[in-house]
Amino acid sequence: MSYLKILHCTLCIKNGTVNLSAKSMLLKNSGYKPIQQLANISLSCHLSNNSPLTTPIATTSTKKKNKNVPQDTRVWKETPTLDVKNNIVQYSMMLSKFRLTTLVVMTSMAGYALAPAPFDATTFALCTLGTGLMSSAANSINQYHEVPFDAQMSRTKNRVLVKGLLEPAHAIGFAAMSSITGLSLLYFGVNPLTAALGAGNLILYSFIYTPLKRISITNTWLGSIVGAIPPLMGWAGCAGSLDAGALVLSAVLYSWQFPHFNALSWNLRPDYSRAGYRMMAVTDPALCRRVALRHTGIITATCLASSYLGVTNMWFAMESLPLNIYFMYLGWNFYKKSDSNSSRKLFRFSLIHLPALMLLMLVNKKYWGSSETDEQKDSLKIQDGNKHTESKRITSVLPRRPVVAAQDSVVEKCSTA
Repeated sequence: MSYLKILHCTLCIKNGTVNLSAKSMLLKNSGYKPIQQLANISLSCHLSNNSPLTTPIATTSTKKKNKNVPQDTRVWKETPTLDVKNNIVQYSMMLSKFRLTTLVVMTSMAGYALAPAPFDATTFALCTLGTGLMSSAANSINQYHEVPFDAQMSRTKNRVLVKGLLEPAHAIGFAAMSSITGLSLLYFGVNPLTAALGAGNLILYSFIYTPLKRISITNTWLGSIVGAIPPLMGWAGCAGSLDAGALVLSAVLYSWQFPHFNALSWNLRPDYSRAGYRMMAVTDPALCRRVALRHTGIITATCLASSYLGVTNMWFAMESLPLNIYFMYLGWNFYKKSDSNSSRKLFRFSLIHLPALMLLMLVNKKYWGSSETDEQKDSLKIQDGNKHTESKRITSVLPRRPVVAAQDSVVEKCSTA
């Protein structure tokens, strides 16, 4: 009887009738069983409504899934040629990492100024320009290799290749032009030793250091060697050779990069980890803090030893001591606290520490060479040589005089006899 009631209600709703009795319904549908009648009515209702055969639970689950799935609204567009032409200078500066290249050029200039040789403005300008072009080429190749990894880091996601402002071919072309021009200026305008140092540094940074960043934490030590070569290029560009004094500024640059970079990478550990870079701050945080503190002490010892190596006077050791002591204090705080505040203070002071140290080294330079003094020294050497030869002639003549005098005395005695 329950089936008859269901059929009665559905037929009333479908036909728009209210006073339809159950007996009339049975007379009209006497040829079918109640279950078949119910199935036919439900199927006809579904076809008329065109509604999907889904349960309320399924519909709610699909809605939840649609809400959780993010929609990609990015649109890939071709790089407009007109935009590249209008902003070629700005994009070239972004490819060269202009601030990093400026720091490299400054260290090369400091090496040139500290060398115990005459200052030549033309050679100085060519050495500076060539070093800057070689650094720009190395940074461009570095960005070309690291596009998929830079896209995963918040610090590097706005680089010119990541954003698609330039194509990879532009980066390779810029690197080729910069390296060829830079090597030509260093080889023909300065000397072959400076050009060899620049070419070796380009290969070391672009093709060894860059892939090593994703393999081993030794990339930090290798990167510090890369940063210590530009002062040697400046020294070789001025003096034409390398000696013990050239290693002082190079050693300072080598040790300075550890507290500088370790403090920088400490707050960027999530980014480096996401991109897959093997940095000390990610793989071995305790080693990262120890190395930063250790090299602040090495910088202090190197500055104290510079006067004994003939690069600076004793005043430099005294004047640089407060800077180095405070640098060591910040390194100690970073080693003990190892938080974002201490690492940020160490990184910011490192940006002040290096220029101040190079300025003090330049002011307290022990030997100031000039072309006039060299000419005076050459003339003095010539005069000393002439005097030495004249003295030899006089000494060679002097022993003959007593013999002549003795002969004269003998002749006088003979004549008197």
